[in-house]
Amino acid sequence: MTEVNALFWDVGGVILTNGWDRASREHAAREFHLDGDELRARHDLAGPALEAGQITLDEYLERTVFFEARTFTREAFKAFMFAESREHAETRATVAELARSRKYLMATINNEGLELNLHRIQQFNLRRDFVAFFSSCFLGVLKPDPAIYRLALQVTQRAPEECVFIDDRALNLECARRMGMRTIHYQNAPQLRAALSNQGVHWESN
Repeated sequence: MTEVNALFWDVGGVILTNGWDRASREHAAREFHLDGDELRARHDLAGPALEAGQITLDEYLERTVFFEARTFTREAFKAFMFAESREHAETRATVAELARSRKYLMATINNEGLELNLHRIQQFNLRRDFVAFFSSCFLGVLKPDPAIYRLALQVTQRAPEECVFIDDRALNLECARRMGMRTIHYQNAPQLRAALSNQGVHWESN
């Protein structure tokens, strides 16, 4: 069996909470007294363009929230969006151990809009553990499009069988697996550690 030398990680739902998912949008609708159905419908139209880096966060908010006068400011709404992010501490500890071991190339493959992505990288010091960020907003392509995995492999010059991709969504894993990457369907930190060990991944505490 080929030895693993690269680990690719989803961010939202694995290392951090999702940045701007359905639950966060529902929370925002309640907090700012928005029509939840309208926000959902408008997000469905504008969200993919935001994550692909085709529109800015301000343009997204213009289409989804500030298409009419509001009693709150755009800055207040952005602050709310950014504050929705939290760290999964146990999983992050595992990531940190693997990064410190220097045995594996550590990179992310994630879907996220530019401003939120940069905020989360900075806020949670993700540069400490990762050497590359294959984010949809940088590449202009979203998971589960095979192109995003292909780009990650080409840029890092890794063969698919040398890589493990960790994600909490089955469809994203399915597409990576078809390209020959090994995959782990993330559920929680203890399950992740066991699954990594089963893939032959070792770190300081092993």
